[in-house]
Amino acid sequence: MNTLSPHQFHIPVMGLAFTIDSPVKVAAFGISSALSIIEDNLIETMRKYYYQDTGETYVPISNKEENYRARRITDYLDLVNRNVQNRLEKIRNSAFETGSDLVKYFEMLPENSGLKEKYHEFIKTSDAELKRTLENLLRKEVKAGAIEVNIMTKIDKNNFDKSGEPIPNGSDALEALKAYAKSSLDNSAVIFSAGMNPRLYNYLEDFREFDATAWGSFSKRIVIKVSDYRSALIQGKYLAKKGIWVSEFRIESGLNCGGHAFATQGLLLGPILEEFSSKREELAEELFSLYDPALRAKGQSGFEKPHPIKITVQGGIGTAEEATFLQTKYGIDSTGWGTPFLLCPEATTVDENTLELLSKAGEKDVVLSKNSPLGVRFNYLKDTSAEKEKLDRIKNGKPGSPCTEKYLVSNTEFTKEPICTASTKYQKLKVKQLEEAGLPEQEFKKQLEEVLAKECLCIGLSNAAPVTYKEPFLKKLEAVTICPGPNIANYSKIASLQEMTDHIYGRKDLLSNKARPHMFVKELELYLDYFQEELEETKNPDKKTLRNQNNFAKSLKEGIAYYRALLVENSFPNGFEASLDIAENRLEEMLASCS
Repeated sequence: MNTLSPHQFHIPVMGLAFTIDSPVKVAAFGISSALSIIEDNLIETMRKYYYQDTGETYVPISNKEENYRARRITDYLDLVNRNVQNRLEKIRNSAFETGSDLVKYFEMLPENSGLKEKYHEFIKTSDAELKRTLENLLRKEVKAGAIEVNIMTKIDKNNFDKSGEPIPNGSDALEALKAYAKSSLDNSAVIFSAGMNPRLYNYLEDFREFDATAWGSFSKRIVIKVSDYRSALIQGKYLAKKGIWVSEFRIESGLNCGGHAFATQGLLLGPILEEFSSKREELAEELFSLYDPALRAKGQSGFEKPHPIKITVQGGIGTAEEATFLQTKYGIDSTGWGTPFLLCPEATTVDENTLELLSKAGEKDVVLSKNSPLGVRFNYLKDTSAEKEKLDRIKNGKPGSPCTEKYLVSNTEFTKEPICTASTKYQKLKVKQLEEAGLPEQEFKKQLEEVLAKECLCIGLSNAAPVTYKEPFLKKLEAVTICPGPNIANYSKIASLQEMTDHIYGRKDLLSNKARPHMFVKELELYLDYFQEELEETKNPDKKTLRNQNNFAKSLKEGIAYYRALLVENSFPNGFEASLDIAENRLEEMLASCS
């Protein structure tokens, strides 16, 4: 498969702003990263900043212009691509001397890389002719990491023309896809997250940019973020029937991740990876059996065998040992390191105040909240400027936020047109309804708390970049929300890109919490916390709920048994088995208390 990155890790999309320009920062060093392309007002802000930063003429694209949203996104991606290519050339042509970006490029590579071995050979040899040969070879091998884009499939409201009619193929997600397809990005990928969107997936058929150019070769690849094998199979088959190949399934822990947490039915990461590992060839063959006939039915050339499928994983990975285990045990092609990179300004964009909060964050500072207007649980850092702003509004009797961006509008409880549950309009109406409902005090407080918890994520997750670069995003709205995974509690050092890469490859240890539990154990603990909360909230479950709870518990038990079996042939940190014992006892106690 034509993938350029010489690294064994990638930086996943984080929020809207935190990785909005990560490719500009890291791609020239061979590191792949992803940026969100949904928030076009943020993208217009970044266009202005980077045009000015590079000395190019910035021509605003007004929201009064036709097709402005797609034009903003396409132009920004082209601008990012130019930046990366220019920086790559500078690195490729810089001197092989201590401190240069060229030396940094090779020093950051993993030790088991063939390119790193050539670099060591170049450094050690005293043969002038061999040195020249190796230098030329190394310079040619300096290649960029992939510039990937993320589209959260659930964010797909319709947009309307001046006459009030829906714009054909003009919804948020479809516009973003069209904009990406038209961009100059090559050897790139679009990542679909948050589940299947049939309208979006059907729209893919309109673009030849996602077709294979040869066996295993794509200019623009399809990546789907999934939580389990079943989801991968369903979505992969849906696209294969349309002659569209999924080049990568990106597995993410349901709860041990940043941002929105899409909990599985108790399925733990280890068993999920085992299923992908054991069925990898079967998955490729099953998708190919649908994909190849679909191509030929369209009059296109077919292929003799399936294109390769990468299997990658992210969520809670914290040590080189964990990453290596995932690669060797399950054949993982790349590990995603998100949350730790929030403390690396050379890779991500986080404003100074929020960066300080992150560096001091402990176990209790990241909560699995109900703050998202999407109605999906959301890992959330407390005490941010956005939380303080929200609490001040509640205190002053003006709950909710001005809904300027409208990406998360979905509720029609009080209005004909959908509105956002974090908006002032919705919260005023909902609070009034609760006050008039005559609910018992405890129930009233519970429901009120859930209503007022909702927070404007469109602005909160976008503001870090405008604040950092002093390019106002929205007047008088500068509060920042950030959504790290629980893993942030194990890091406190604000690190350089080289330090973070050294940590990932085991050359340096950046962990501030040396007692950090193994990623499998941490995820298990998070699922137990989640399950306990679910049990407490449903004291008298109906048959369907009871069945779901039993299945959840069954999956957790099977997961614990799977981890015990792993102990037989694999080495794990001290305390791993004891943690399984504690988890198993806790689960039994939880089930006994509600039986």
